[in-house]
Amino acid sequence: MSRSNHIVIMAGGIGSRFWPISTAQRPKQFIDVLGCGKTLLQLTVERFGDICPIENVWVVTSVNYADLVREQLPQIPEDNILLEPCRRNTAPCIAYAAWKIKKKDPHANMVVTPSDHFVADCAEFRRVIKSALKFAAESDAIMTLGIKPTRPETGYGYIEAVLGAATLSNKEVFRVDSFKEKPDLDTAKQYISKNNFYWNAGIFIWSVQTIVNAFRVYQSPIASVFESMMPYYFTEQEQAVVNEKFPECRNISVDYAILERAEEIFVFPASFGWSDLGTWGSLYERLPHDLNGNAIISKNVELCESHNCIVHTMQEKRVVVIGMNDCIVAEQDGALLICRLDEEGRIKDFSDK
Repeated sequence: MSRSNHIVIMAGGIGSRFWPISTAQRPKQFIDVLGCGKTLLQLTVERFGDICPIENVWVVTSVNYADLVREQLPQIPEDNILLEPCRRNTAPCIAYAAWKIKKKDPHANMVVTPSDHFVADCAEFRRVIKSALKFAAESDAIMTLGIKPTRPETGYGYIEAVLGAATLSNKEVFRVDSFKEKPDLDTAKQYISKNNFYWNAGIFIWSVQTIVNAFRVYQSPIASVFESMMPYYFTEQEQAVVNEKFPECRNISVDYAILERAEEIFVFPASFGWSDLGTWGSLYERLPHDLNGNAIISKNVELCESHNCIVHTMQEKRVVVIGMNDCIVAEQDGALLICRLDEEGRIKDFSDK
């Protein structure tokens, strides 16, 4: 375990694609989506294991979710919960964490990760992260993880790697040729027919100094905002200053702000059973199934002549599902969803009503 390693967890998203179990008031990162007794946020902290001490784990979230973070991660120091007064995408989120960590440890190395993803093989995940951190510590690398694709997925962005250019210090790390937007199906099939395209998992590794310098070069207005707050980090005035200054930041992702503009970007291709759990369908794929292909997260459910359904009803009501195929059944706090899996894109039309 290195005291120079820091984990930054981005937990400010308001996605409600898992309605009704997830809402804008309690997004999916704060929900026990998998039915394992732990929320996705808690699982994210857990999977980093011995990579850094708990006082080096940081959570960036909305001010609206502060109490949820404190409730679910009581072991995280209060100073490590960074509260955004408004949404400004991932670049300002990461910059805030980088400058605050820089004040504590100018020689720190950072992993930046979403809070709501799934990893099946946590041991392999930690091996990859440790190897990537070592590479970042010994270089000025801006690095992202690339997930080896298992299907022509249209819901993820892709990273095109230069596989003939492995780095000398780590044979698993390659230069990035380009980043690709979410493709249509035909384009996705073309990507996976090659061996140098990877899913973009949105997990980044770099030294604090490297990312701070990158913001200064490519996003100087954002850099100026967080540099101006240096006297206030770890003080009682910090939140008030953040509330005033943070809204000045441009609303932009770190991909557009830094990664697609910097000259030297590297990718670490990996395979550890990753999913962004962005849909009910992706959750269904990750859950164990019964003999009829049903995935059940429920305390009291009976299925009869039903196949390939996902049932998520964690509350005490008895649930009986008869004669249904390829459906979602989910209930939470008085809201009940019954929907075909191939129609789940329409859920958003009802989730905010």
